[in-house]
Amino acid sequence: MTERTDVYDAAKRSAVMRRVKGRDTTPEMTVRRALTGLGARYRLHRKDLPGRPDIVMPGRRLALFVHGCFWHGHDCARGSRVPKANREYWTAKVARNRARDLAAREALAAAGWRVETLWECDLKDAVALRARLAELLAPSPRVGDDG
Repeated sequence: MTERTDVYDAAKRSAVMRRVKGRDTTPEMTVRRALTGLGARYRLHRKDLPGRPDIVMPGRRLALFVHGCFWHGHDCARGSRVPKANREYWTAKVARNRARDLAAREALAAAGWRVETLWECDLKDAVALRARLAELLAPSPRVGDDG
């Protein structure tokens, strides 16, 4: 039996990839609804910031990335799965995504931003998500404050 290297021809693969959304995804909308429920105000996809974070809270200097586990190579079951067809392509693509994510995080941190990544697999537990977001939104104690 011969192994199939690709399910689609190049034109079909390109058409499929064009339909993959980069914004307003289900995980992103889940986070946005939770933030709104907590009374947070935010901006979306700021082009003037490195990596164009999905959610930005300028007053808090907080940038949130909402990552799909597969696309960004998370270490969960879904993120560590590599398609059987065209393995080299997918391995290289995810590696490029991870390198780009790291560069964006470092650039934002160097500019004084707090950067958090919320993974698709972590969004399934609504209570835990809300608690994590509330913790991120809580004012941080100032150095030297005793109270």
